[in-house]
Amino acid sequence: MEVGAGDAASLDAVAGEAAAGALRHGDVSGQPVSFGCADGRVLHGHEFVVPSGVGQRGTVVIGSATGVLANYYHRYAAFLAAHGFAAVTFDYRGIGQSRGGSLRGQNQRWFEWGSADIDAVLAWALERSQGLPVNFVGHSFGGVGVGLAASASKLSRILTVGGQHAYWRDFSFRYKIDHAVRCLVTVPLVAVVGYFPAKRLGVMEDLPRGVALDWARSHKDFIAAAPAGSERDALRANQLAVTAPILAVAPHDDHYATMAAMERAVAYTPNSAARIIHLRPEDYGESAMGHFALFHSRYRHTFWEQSLGWLRDGSWA
Repeated sequence: MEVGAGDAASLDAVAGEAAAGALRHGDVSGQPVSFGCADGRVLHGHEFVVPSGVGQRGTVVIGSATGVLANYYHRYAAFLAAHGFAAVTFDYRGIGQSRGGSLRGQNQRWFEWGSADIDAVLAWALERSQGLPVNFVGHSFGGVGVGLAASASKLSRILTVGGQHAYWRDFSFRYKIDHAVRCLVTVPLVAVVGYFPAKRLGVMEDLPRGVALDWARSHKDFIAAAPAGSERDALRANQLAVTAPILAVAPHDDHYATMAAMERAVAYTPNSAARIIHLRPEDYGESAMGHFALFHSRYRHTFWEQSLGWLRDGSWA
């Protein structure tokens, strides 16, 4: 959903890798798994198991960006498994393998993706962790949605990559205009079609009505979009219960995950020690990176290795 021209090129490149062999990286392959949510919805994803002979370090659950298929992250997940972290990917309800039929009549919301979907996958991983740490890597919305999950209180570390919730005032100036134009298209189109037909427009995955409108109308206070009363109070309580240290990173040219956007995102979990780092493309031999590039396998020996240090022991080099 959140795609500029440069970002689209990065996403297409990674998607091409995924289509060419996303479920295998060296000796690691992904196995299909399902996750039952508290409300009865079933999600689908993959588990990348640590190969025999490699020391088990724990588990990493990967939370996707809005409108991005889980297989976008399979190369990274396989890399983590090859280095000792069992990795789990999944599609949110209404997306990809968890689409659940026609999106007409489905009205999933962002807060459900966090409180129901991310929570179900975290609970699944925690149950199987055998006492080893369970960490979370969240891309874009995933970096905010994790705080809505009750099970996030049991996480050991959190890494967010471009984590934010599309509050337009936090975007760079150019992307404020871009976002305004997209909203002018999104809201009436959703009203007519019943969901956001992103595939027909050539931009990522179709979105359920509620998620599309949450994206288009994102409030400066993320929780304000949730129903008032006990449900909203529970989401606030979940955010306050998160104590895992958070490392929030984004490329300096990520026009969505500006410093203001990342500061807003980590503020929702005030009981976590948070560190924010803007990455300079030139330090990675690049002239531009954007919102999606860091999950491309060309960063295997740079950013991916850096992320391992954080997930292992909280180091960053």
